[in-house]
Amino acid sequence: MPLDELVFLFVIGLAAGLSSSIAGLASLFSYPALLSVGLPPVAANVTNTVALLGSGVGSALGSRPELRGQGPRLRRLGAIAAVGGAAGAGLLLVTPGGSFALIVPWLIGLASVMILLQPRPQFLRTLAHGGDSRGMTIGIFVVAVYGGYFGAAAGVMILALLVAASDIGLPQTNALKNVLLMLANAVAALAFAVLAPVAWVAVVPLALGSLIGGRTGPVVVRHVSARLLRTLIGIAGIGLAVKLGIDAYR
Repeated sequence: MPLDELVFLFVIGLAAGLSSSIAGLASLFSYPALLSVGLPPVAANVTNTVALLGSGVGSALGSRPELRGQGPRLRRLGAIAAVGGAAGAGLLLVTPGGSFALIVPWLIGLASVMILLQPRPQFLRTLAHGGDSRGMTIGIFVVAVYGGYFGAAAGVMILALLVAASDIGLPQTNALKNVLLMLANAVAALAFAVLAPVAWVAVVPLALGSLIGGRTGPVVVRHVSARLLRTLIGIAGIGLAVKLGIDAYR
């Protein structure tokens, strides 16, 4: 891979890591970038999942202050996220992804609207009590399966679920989202590293950039208005949903 493409992927990794740790929208930057350097869709998808582990590690390290006191919830939901990520990776390896791509824009759009409006219907309020109810478990598992399968905006979906169901602040919710997403991606990445066509030469610069960007994101969340951040995340998610919808249905 030429040097200019390696530098390009490093810069994209910075943007992806920052976006992932703040909004869960890393693939808005990284997936198209991998396609642009010549990777076919499946290889780009699995390479993207492996490389964005850097973002997960960086954001988890940067989120330690917000994770204090969330150990019990993190352990319960983390195990569910890991199992879901493994299931999603298995689905990707044995089934075609074309039909699933038609559903993705609607899921992302719904999650983005949930973040913008922050709906708190009664059935979601019940999820706030410890974060370990059946509804929360199912929701995290389903999104983790999606994350292992495709991944684009899985962070937005997890964040939307946690925001709607939790009474903790956005920085704490975002920190929890970062770790759950990292766990789902880590299990999927392990499977892809062994069984899928990962482009390792592209992984290195993208992962390094996303590690730095992911480490920076929680600092930004800590100092930005929660309402402003929620609005930016929601708008960006809707934009991604529209783009993926155009690509899927044209």
